[in-house]
Amino acid sequence: MSSRTTQRSRTYAEPAPPAVLERLVSLACLAPSVHNTQPWLWRHADGALELSADLRRQLPAEDPRGRNLTLSCGAALHHLQFAARALGWDTTVERLPLGAPETVLARVLVHRTARQAVARGDIDLLRTRCTDRRRFTAWPVPADRLTELCHGAVRWGARAEAVTSDAGRFRLELLANQALTSLEIDGRRLLEQDRWIDRDGPDGIPLELLPDDPDPLQARSRFRPGLLEDTRLVIHGGDRVIALGGGYDDVAGWLRTGEAMSDLWLEATRAGMSVVPMSQPVEVESTRQEITRSVLGGRFELHLLLRVGWQAIGRSGLPRTPRRPLAEVFRR
Repeated sequence: MSSRTTQRSRTYAEPAPPAVLERLVSLACLAPSVHNTQPWLWRHADGALELSADLRRQLPAEDPRGRNLTLSCGAALHHLQFAARALGWDTTVERLPLGAPETVLARVLVHRTARQAVARGDIDLLRTRCTDRRRFTAWPVPADRLTELCHGAVRWGARAEAVTSDAGRFRLELLANQALTSLEIDGRRLLEQDRWIDRDGPDGIPLELLPDDPDPLQARSRFRPGLLEDTRLVIHGGDRVIALGGGYDDVAGWLRTGEAMSDLWLEATRAGMSVVPMSQPVEVESTRQEITRSVLGGRFELHLLLRVGWQAIGRSGLPRTPRRPLAEVFRR
């Protein structure tokens, strides 16, 4: 009898208390999101954290299928798992749970069977990660670094491939510029995008984080000029591009790709690199399909492109993007 009692005590999984769950959600909400829309909602129900897409924050003109919205939620889901591990907790994730409403993307049990050390450096990493759109240096990211980032992303169930050949990079730059031209003449997209720049409130992109654009012929951006002094090309000298995707262009794949993006971004930040998403080529369906065919050779469906490079040493840090209050995104 005593032996059985001992065995049960050894395997008992301690559930995370409310204060830990609140802290984890707060850290998860530091994740990157399209135009900093932060399109996620968290709920504590039946002992689990439930992640839902906030469809009120979907971009109907730029993201009618919800791909970028789901990628953003996937990044928040990874951030939560990363934060839990850093704080010494385990997670069990059920993605797209059966029987749940379509907006519910995941349920997460947070538990542990033994006390673990806190990895404070990883918590700092979550707070350090940002989107720095300033021009990268001309120093290229070594091939082995790109391989490591891709391998890390693949562990989350996505596909990842660095575009390193001159022919692939040239083709990708051409298609990216074509997509940007297409978006520049779409009035609905431009108006929608503009609504998320320099907003009053805890979301959107502050002008202080958007580079100025003194020579639009040489430094094209999907956003209007900001207040951050700099110039850069769509794909510039030292940049390397990583394509992320999956077997299908669907919600399950997007969610996994969002998790992979977060993993890649955090590990790049840890190594001193900078990451900038390139979603505009994917938002134009004909361009997305052409990149999948001619650049990726049809090996997987493209969901997102990421520019990876080095920022100049000594550059000043950027202000943090605003975040929605926890009370708006977390229902207990």
